[in-house]
Amino acid sequence: MSFKKLQPELKEALENLEIKEPTVFQKNVLSKIKGGASLYGIAPDGAGKSTAIVIATLQKLECKAFEDAPRALIFVRDKQEALTLAGEFEKFTKRMDIRVYCAYDEQNLEDQRADIYDGVDVVIATPKRLNKIFFLNGINLSQLKLFMVDDAEFLVKASAYSDLIRTPESLEKCQYIVFSTVFDERMERLRSIFMYNAHIIETK
Repeated sequence: MSFKKLQPELKEALENLEIKEPTVFQKNVLSKIKGGASLYGIAPDGAGKSTAIVIATLQKLECKAFEDAPRALIFVRDKQEALTLAGEFEKFTKRMDIRVYCAYDEQNLEDQRADIYDGVDVVIATPKRLNKIFFLNGINLSQLKLFMVDDAEFLVKASAYSDLIRTPESLEKCQYIVFSTVFDERMERLRSIFMYNAHIIETK
């Protein structure tokens, strides 16, 4: 998919960032995500996976804030990864009212619940912290459209994997996107839980 088919606000952001063409990986996955497909996006570091997450999320949410409940949930390895991805969103959303929030283990849990309650559109979270917030009724996922995992290699840790798979159990309908450098046993195990009909898009 070319960048010409994106929301006007997103095209403007790409122009301001002087990003003229999608990478091969982005071209392969963005059209399928736009079409509503769940997928595994497998590509090496440097292929543009994180930027693809930002573009796909903003396109899906039409570059606009809406009510209070989050519509996109993105899981990452740790605090640093959360802040890095939030920084990527910030580059694109300077002229949008999209609200992006990071939830990681080092923050005060009650403060996080209050911040999310005030209204957010995108939550970038570690599985452990999101799991705690969710089971304390601190986040409403009834409006969720996108469930994403960036750099899913961290799911090799049993605790991270266990925390991650608890969330989809409470979702009625959602689009699932998992990005990783490899498709292995960790990815395969997700098929029986929530990635039933997911495409595998691999770019070398």
